[in-house]
Amino acid sequence: MAQKIYSQAGGLPRVKLSHAPAGPNAFKRMIDTADRAEPGQLVAVYDKNGNPYGTAIYNPHSQITLRIISRGNPEEFRLDEFFDEKVSRAVSLRRDVLKLPERTDAYRLVHDFADGLPGLTADVYRDQIVLEFYSLGMYRLWPNLQAAFKKHFPEASFHHRATSYTQEMEGFKIKPEPGQARKTRITENGVQFELDLRSGFKTGFFCDQRDNRLYASQFAAGKKMLDICAYTGGFGVYAGRLGGAESVTCVELDPEASEASRRNGNINKVKVDAVCADAFTYMRQMIDLKRRFGLVVLDPYKLVSSREERDKGIFKYRDFNRIALALVEEGGVFVTCSCSGMVSMEEFSFILRGAAANAGRRVQILKKAGAGPDHPVAADYPEGEYLKCIFCRVL
Repeated sequence: MAQKIYSQAGGLPRVKLSHAPAGPNAFKRMIDTADRAEPGQLVAVYDKNGNPYGTAIYNPHSQITLRIISRGNPEEFRLDEFFDEKVSRAVSLRRDVLKLPERTDAYRLVHDFADGLPGLTADVYRDQIVLEFYSLGMYRLWPNLQAAFKKHFPEASFHHRATSYTQEMEGFKIKPEPGQARKTRITENGVQFELDLRSGFKTGFFCDQRDNRLYASQFAAGKKMLDICAYTGGFGVYAGRLGGAESVTCVELDPEASEASRRNGNINKVKVDAVCADAFTYMRQMIDLKRRFGLVVLDPYKLVSSREERDKGIFKYRDFNRIALALVEEGGVFVTCSCSGMVSMEEFSFILRGAAANAGRRVQILKKAGAGPDHPVAADYPEGEYLKCIFCRVL
């Protein structure tokens, strides 16, 4: 049943801005007054002169106090009509424009601000839809969201996700799903992966690297391939299945993900050496053993998730890349990635340059890429361009 989020008689609570934000987010310093507004509510937003500014999700306990979802007159805002429109446009982009169902049954359905639904990402995996929430207000509206999705995916089952950090910062709690693991098998570019939608990171799989996995696989023929921070083996399995790699080694610290990379290899008739180990420790051991690889992929977890962690994360990126570069054979290909939105492509390229200098290697950049087109970026929210992927030849 769709959630009733305010009294029709009283209308939306009112929030008045002291000055307008540059993008779709408003922070505490930009708020003048908040009348009757409670955490997680939709609010009507007005500028400093009292003119209608839009409709937003409000949470005074969050770093982002207002997530503005509409710039229309808030007095004319209708929630279910809004969701129907946004979800329909998002689905049309993937189905009609990008035609993703022709080559995969796993892709991003909604990408936060870019699809007009800030605080939410949604991924589809065959007949399953995983909703990941980044705001209290969007989480409270999950019944309305699912009703909108059901119009396009009537047979879909839904799963809810949010990181522990988000739940703590935003002030909500998602209970674990009862029952045993819910596994499904998806296909992208002819490669199959088995997912457990009740465990794992983010929504269970990283659809954003689909095109980059395919591009990297063309450099694998006859090469020894090393996938560092492999998660469930995406790059490695592609290298073996489509690229014809001589051998595939996937290094991952999480034991369940490491075992999943082995299973995904078996599904695709690829022998994967699944190593459950700390990436730094393993790489240093390989250097001591003088092991080299013709294709090395480094795709670590987010190392910069807040401004407080920025300096530490930048140092770790530089160290990661310096050591990984030492494992690439002369003339081999190195693929390095960052999913930290606070690190730009320009800065990440600078990190790679410094790491190459420290490693004593010369690097030729072949291509710079980001997430697939099912992860669009809003022009007024460049922070949404989070994924960086650099393809290099190492000499």
